[in-house]
Amino acid sequence: MTTNNKPAANEDGYLTGQLLVAMPGMPDPRFDRTVIYMCAHNEEGAMGLVVNKSLDSLTFSELLDQIGIDSGGCDKARSVHFGGPVEAARGFVLHSADYVRDATMVVDDAVALTATMDILRAIAEGEGPNKAILALGYAGWGPGQLDSEIKANGWLHVDADDELLFGPELETKWERAMVKLGIDPRMLSDNAGHA
Repeated sequence: MTTNNKPAANEDGYLTGQLLVAMPGMPDPRFDRTVIYMCAHNEEGAMGLVVNKSLDSLTFSELLDQIGIDSGGCDKARSVHFGGPVEAARGFVLHSADYVRDATMVVDDAVALTATMDILRAIAEGEGPNKAILALGYAGWGPGQLDSEIKANGWLHVDADDELLFGPELETKWERAMVKLGIDPRMLSDNAGHA
């Protein structure tokens, strides 16, 4: 943390491993009150997964049945998240770093990302990571695009923690992320002003 109570970006100035928190008045309705875990952010662009919105139309066991994986051993109540609007049919598993395979992208010491059928089978068999979010689609930005949106007051960022990332209470994650930033969400206006 910096002295002004604002979370610091990584040493390189990028937000990999941080949570993006949508400001009120976000012009893109797909990201209204959204919390996004940043899987990658560098000079080539950024990629993240929405961690606080589920797809009401599909459960994890239904998804497994659709792709031909036996869902017998999995948590029937596990939800599938709306990961973002890019490649909405592509699946990603954001998970604890206790599960790492060849195709896994390790984000940091605690979090990894895998996008293979093998991790779905492992979760279904009860052999997957301790914590996991299955998401369809992702949020993506081209070079400099996310930085511009942050400068235009579209996003804030905060350090990720297990409860905000993997906790089951999706409907309160945005408010809790704002509180973690030291902001009372009720005091924010939907109309951003510029000096």
